[in-house]
Amino acid sequence: MEKDNIYEKLKTLLAKSGGNFSILEEQIDIELQVDFYQLVNQLKKENRAFEDVVLESNNLYSSNTSIENKKRLIAELSNIEKVEAYRLLEKFIDKGDANLRKWAMLALQHCRVGLETHLLDGQQVFISTGLGGKKDKLRYFIVGKLNSTDEFNDTQKKVIQSEFNFSFNTFNSIIEKISFFNDHFTVIGLIPIDVSINDVIRGAIEESNNYGGFLHKEFLVTNVKILTIKEISHNFKKKGLK
Repeated sequence: MEKDNIYEKLKTLLAKSGGNFSILEEQIDIELQVDFYQLVNQLKKENRAFEDVVLESNNLYSSNTSIENKKRLIAELSNIEKVEAYRLLEKFIDKGDANLRKWAMLALQHCRVGLETHLLDGQQVFISTGLGGKKDKLRYFIVGKLNSTDEFNDTQKKVIQSEFNFSFNTFNSIIEKISFFNDHFTVIGLIPIDVSINDVIRGAIEESNNYGGFLHKEFLVTNVKILTIKEISHNFKKKGLK
C-alpha cells in the first residue's frame, strides 16, 4: 500500500464503520488472508447446517483429517453467527494444529465480526493487514534514507531515535523497533487508524533535519509486510534514489 493513499483508504473504512471496527492483531501473510476469504465466500453459498459442521468439527483433532479439510471446517465455523462456533474456534487455537493457528486466527476474527454484527444489529468493519495491529492502531514498516551514500554516525542515530520517539508520542503512536542499515534505517511502529501516517513520519524527518539536513525527504511505508533489503533498494530506485 502506497503512503499517499493509506490514510485515505483508512478514512473511508472509518466512515463506513461509524466507529465500529475491529483490527486483526496477528501478523498474517496477505496471500494467506486472500486464500481464507476466497474459501469463506465460496462456503457461504453452500450454507451447510450448523449442526452438521459442529458434528464434523471433532475431525479437526484427527490425524486422519487432511490439512485442506481442516481448513474448510475452520472456515465453515467462521461463517456461523453463533457463540458455539466462536468457542470451537477458540478451542482449536488453544489445542489444535499449530500449523493452522494463523488460519484459525483469521477465522476467529471473522466469526467475531459476524457475531457482533448479528447481536448488536449494526455493521462491523474488520480491518486486516499483513502486519496486523493492536486495539485502535495498525502496525507499519517505515524506511528512511540518508541524503548521502555514507553510513549513519552515532549522533545521527541518536537524533533519529529522539525525534521519531517524540513524533510518535505526539500522535499517540508507539515505536516497537528502530534499526540502522548502512545508509537507511527502519522503524516498526503502531499508529492509530485515524492518524495521518505522513504527518507522523514527515514531522520526524523534518525535525531530524534541523541537525544537519542529513535525511532524504522521501521514505517508504507499508502495512503489508516487512521489506527485505533487496526490496527496500528496489523501491528506492523506483523513486530515483540509489
